[in-house]
Amino acid sequence: MNRVGVTMRGPSRGEGSAPSPLMEHTLPPDAAFVISVAARLVGVHEQTLRSYERAGLVAPARSKGRIRLYSLHDLDRVRQIRRLVEDLGVNLAGVDVIMRLTDRIRELEDEVAGLRGRRG
Repeated sequence: MNRVGVTMRGPSRGEGSAPSPLMEHTLPPDAAFVISVAARLVGVHEQTLRSYERAGLVAPARSKGRIRLYSLHDLDRVRQIRRLVEDLGVNLAGVDVIMRLTDRIRELEDEVAGLRGRRG
């Protein structure tokens, strides 16, 4: 890990998801950030990230020393959570439902695209 808290790791559960537009040209897709850097990048307090994790809304990877490592996918997810909470006034239980439905829709869209690819 370098001085700013950026580290590299292998593919994660967010593999295949698009990085945020600001970061896609400057960071590798497998970049990971410690909690202090992640919090600054998404504009929230570190405790907010911990509360999102406790609620099961985000699941950062852990280093061997149990340090949280947030991927670009995790940061995009936190931004979406933040928009739902701050802009739309959704509580964390509602955010959980919305995020699960959104994830399921993406899975189904991928499945449909795969079926269309086999057919055509």
